[in-house]
Amino acid sequence: MEEVELATNEVPEQNPLPIKDQTASRKSSVSLFGLFSVADRVDYVLMFFGSVGSCVHGAAIPVFFVLFGRMIDSLGHLSTNPHRLSSRISENALYLIYLGVIVMASAWIGVASWMQTGERQTARLRVKYIESILKKDISFFDTEARDANILFHISSDAILVQDAIGDKTGHTLRYLSQFLVGFAVGFASVWQLTLLTLAVVPLIAVAGGAYTVIMSTLSKKGEAAYAEAGKLAEEVISQVRTVYSFVGEDRAIEAYSMTLNKALKFGKKSGFATGIGVGFTYGLLFCAWALLLWYAGILVRHGDTNGGKAFTTIINVIFSGFALGQAAPNLAAISKGRAAAANIFSMIKTDVDSSDGSDGTVLPTVSGNIEFCDVSFAYPSRPDMVFQKLSFAISSGKTFAVVGPSGSGKSTIISLVERFYEPTSGKILLDGHDLKTLQLKWLREQMGMVSQEPALFATTIIDNILFGKEEADMDRVIQAAKAANAHSFIEGLPDGYHTQVGEGGTQLSGGQKQRIAIARAVLRNPKILLLDEATSALDAESEKIVQQALDEIMLNRTTIIVAHRLSTIQDVDTIIVLKNGEIVERGSHSELISMEGEYAALVSLQVSQQGEVSSPLSCSQSSRSLSFHELSDGKHHQEDSNSSTRREFEQSDNIELSIPSFEQSPSIWELIKLNAPEWPYALLGSFGATLAGMEAPLFALGITHVLSAFYSSNDSRIKEEVQRVALIFVGLAVVTIPVYLLQHYFYTLMGERLTSRVRLLMFSAMLSNEVGWFDLEENHTGSLTSTLAADATLVRSALADRLSTIVQNIALTVTAFVIAFILSWRIAAVVIASLPVLIGASIAEQLFLKGFGGDYNRAYSKATAVAREAIDNIRTVAAFGAEDRLSTQFASELNQPSRQAFLRGHISGFGYGLSQLFAFCSYALGLWYASIIIKKNESHFGDIMKSFMVLIITSLAIAETLSLTPDIVKGSQALGSVFRILQRKTVILPNCPTSIRVSDIKGDVEFRNVCFRYPARPDITVFDDLNLTVSAGKSLAVVGPSGSGKSTVIGLVVRFYDPNLGQVLIDGYDIKSLNLRSLRKKIGLVQQEPALFATTIYENIKYGKEDASEIEIMKAARTANAHSFISRMPEGYQTQVGARGVQLSGGQKQRVAIARAILKDPSILLLDEATSALDAASEKVVQDALDTLKENRTTILVAHRMSTIQDADSVAVLQQGKVVEAGSHEELIGKAGGIYRRLVSLQEAHRST
Repeated sequence: MEEVELATNEVPEQNPLPIKDQTASRKSSVSLFGLFSVADRVDYVLMFFGSVGSCVHGAAIPVFFVLFGRMIDSLGHLSTNPHRLSSRISENALYLIYLGVIVMASAWIGVASWMQTGERQTARLRVKYIESILKKDISFFDTEARDANILFHISSDAILVQDAIGDKTGHTLRYLSQFLVGFAVGFASVWQLTLLTLAVVPLIAVAGGAYTVIMSTLSKKGEAAYAEAGKLAEEVISQVRTVYSFVGEDRAIEAYSMTLNKALKFGKKSGFATGIGVGFTYGLLFCAWALLLWYAGILVRHGDTNGGKAFTTIINVIFSGFALGQAAPNLAAISKGRAAAANIFSMIKTDVDSSDGSDGTVLPTVSGNIEFCDVSFAYPSRPDMVFQKLSFAISSGKTFAVVGPSGSGKSTIISLVERFYEPTSGKILLDGHDLKTLQLKWLREQMGMVSQEPALFATTIIDNILFGKEEADMDRVIQAAKAANAHSFIEGLPDGYHTQVGEGGTQLSGGQKQRIAIARAVLRNPKILLLDEATSALDAESEKIVQQALDEIMLNRTTIIVAHRLSTIQDVDTIIVLKNGEIVERGSHSELISMEGEYAALVSLQVSQQGEVSSPLSCSQSSRSLSFHELSDGKHHQEDSNSSTRREFEQSDNIELSIPSFEQSPSIWELIKLNAPEWPYALLGSFGATLAGMEAPLFALGITHVLSAFYSSNDSRIKEEVQRVALIFVGLAVVTIPVYLLQHYFYTLMGERLTSRVRLLMFSAMLSNEVGWFDLEENHTGSLTSTLAADATLVRSALADRLSTIVQNIALTVTAFVIAFILSWRIAAVVIASLPVLIGASIAEQLFLKGFGGDYNRAYSKATAVAREAIDNIRTVAAFGAEDRLSTQFASELNQPSRQAFLRGHISGFGYGLSQLFAFCSYALGLWYASIIIKKNESHFGDIMKSFMVLIITSLAIAETLSLTPDIVKGSQALGSVFRILQRKTVILPNCPTSIRVSDIKGDVEFRNVCFRYPARPDITVFDDLNLTVSAGKSLAVVGPSGSGKSTVIGLVVRFYDPNLGQVLIDGYDIKSLNLRSLRKKIGLVQQEPALFATTIYENIKYGKEDASEIEIMKAARTANAHSFISRMPEGYQTQVGARGVQLSGGQKQRVAIARAILKDPSILLLDEATSALDAASEKVVQDALDTLKENRTTILVAHRMSTIQDADSVAVLQQGKVVEAGSHEELIGKAGGIYRRLVSLQEAHRST
């Protein structure tokens, strides 16, 4: 028992680190009982039965030895009286079979109950964890969540906890019960011997305990390193388009490789610790045996006990000591589980302290008066103040707009009203009540929010809209969609409202996403409407209609609007102008214009850029009828082009399908090839394992040699034999430590290196796939990162960890067979004949497991994906009060694995129990046969006993090897997903050796008869026979309604996708023939939603050109008009931008992204809505920066605002996948009744105001 004590008080002496540290969430481990703190009644019942089963199972072995001792004594004494002998032996053989039945039942109940309760409790723990994460205030995500890898705890840590609860606790109980019952039986039979053994055991326990403590510390550090690697991979995969366009694959792989090397160092240390720990424990055991045999010899010579009793007492006590040794690795796994649980519980506990949003007052009615009183505020992650004593009031039902330069705190006002953050001082009042005193959940229910980058979840459109109000019916949803002008485009999709939007809504265009987000807010029917740049992502036509819809929605609601386009706020009641966190002007549009201050300057900036103010009424009728016309037209188009490109698609489908056939069963051979560089380690490890395996049968031979000596009548012979064997044992003890060190150190090294290599290979393989692969549902970021984290570890356990046990047991079996046959071939033959029954039982168990295990990882990865998405879009989740809904969705994703666990538990329990029953039956058979041989005088007692004992020890070892089947099955299932990724041939080779390397580009771009559909949506035609040309050094603007394929043009030029038919040519070469990486180095891309990495501003800009000097970087920042805001920050260029750049405003992010593109100095520039997130002043300056950047470069720009387009050399208007108009701005404006002219007039109609 001492060992458990040790393990439970393990780590308190390590002081928890200060909160700010990287290891904030890594508090010391939870207590042993703390591990089960989420159990419910059913779990307690299961744990009770599981414990009883495990304990009975453990206790059966000592009972077996008592029966066995009786049989030996009968054989030793009664060889003279054959008839009494056979009846006595038959009676005891029958007892053995009864015992076997008990063992079978208890093993079944024990394994099944623990497995099921492990799954149940872990699922509950996962759900509680995600619930507590989602209840955290937003400031937590800005500060701590940057360092604590939240997802890692849901996937990997939860698996460690499940392992601890589900398998290891049951095993530990079984071994401890064997240990205790063994000693109880020992005291009952020969107390002197047992007492002596007991004196030795604490030493062994101390050795085991020290080993456990060291292991858990090392495993914590290794985990932290792996978590960092996981975070890096998640960031790269989620922003794969940016990584590809900047040819950053190799840099990402190198960074990933460096984080893996850190973890490798800890792996080496843990291998060393395991080897010394296990070797030392076994060495002590050998010494104990030497002492015991010597003392037993004395007792037998003095007639205090008989040989059989002494022998079984020793073996019993030794096996009980062994049990303690076997409990050690299980205790190590439990302490790993406790360290992992500490991470999870610390999060859940801190949640208990924070409010859960249900306390506070609820107002009976809300009229919607909002007042800011002397509000000062700084973001928790950045010390500089955003507001100093900001005060203003908004009357109920009025509209209120906030304008000002980028970074002046406009969006912060919305965050404060939503109560994402608390002001540092001052108050915000709703109808005269301080927001802090109101119930948070209720408060947010009164608000509808539409943000600048709309966050959609990877589910259907209808489910996304229902986030607004879960219980709404279909009619209400359609009404909301119509109000947001989304109904018509949704109806046009093949699955209508049940279309999957993809991860982060990637399957929809920006405008479509925004309209769904607006529909979601409308569905709430909120009292207060918060619009943060709600129409920035829309083209003129959609903006017109959505603006109109918003105008209707805003009636009689308090509305706060943050806008850069001043056209959208002309009719609001009050406008405030913010600058550096202070209000510099306030009033209505006309008042502010007449003041001729900041606001008037902003307006004149925008008007001079070709007035972009839109009228609330004109043209809406025609445009609405147009969208219906487009739809009916689109359907015909799809039919026509379907036939033309159907053949192509079917072929490409086949390619996709032919790859996963690997999943059938990638053989262990494939894996061994992967591990080839480690074969020297494997050889050394196997050498150690072979020696370790040979120790057991030699030990059995030693003690049975002593046993046969006990039955001789000559005292001096007894003394001599015993001393010789004792000395041999002491020698073995000395050899044991280096032997186990060899085995464990080299196998761990091999395993860790394999894990790192598999992770690196998988990560590299992922980054060689084309973008279309990442669009597929099964390859979303969540599931890819969890495959990287979990599967590589499982592969290691399938190979390295298991190989060592298998080699050890093969060595043991071979040695045992050789010894047994030399001594008494008859007995050996009978026992070996019954071995297939043993092995058959275990193989049956393995096959059952394979069938019913199902795909464990995929089931969890779905749940992980839900969690990841919720955390990424936490502001949306909080604003719409969707925490409970997402927790429920997360929980329902866990139901599948929990059903599987029920089946698996019963099957492995039954199979395991059955193999134990067969083992006992074969012992009974063997001993019964021994009595017959002795009766016929065909062999003598000593040889039979030696042969028999050696084989018994062997059969125990074989059963142990086969009890590892669940792990091997888990590992080989993971192999499937590993090889699915490693062996997929990418459709677009990034670095094809036969392709033409590009060193210089003139920049002629041509689309020739291009037909295209997205691989993830093969039934929607995006382009149908598209033709476009841009001459070198010229610029082309692509315009058209939302969803017409503008951004797709850019995706095809940068070759994220290949056209299904037709060609994209650069300088007359089909881009398929050019080396893709060298081509991408010449292309600069600035996207609509800029993707920044969670590092410093400096590093983000430097991403554009690896070897850039500091001067070049600053120059690029100046050109992009970013230098001034960067140098104003306390840490300047070394400011951390946070995950995806959350610490910067939209405009700041975009300028950093532009600086990155400028640094790259590309020949072809692709701008996808590059200035949509900027306010008028920044847009003007950035537009100038882009104009200088565009000089002498081929530029393709996608834009909704006409002002950014009119300077382009040519304009192409897309509709229905074709170019419907092309020419310069002047030519197209001159076309009466042209589409372009209508789009422009929409934007200009209201210019005079």
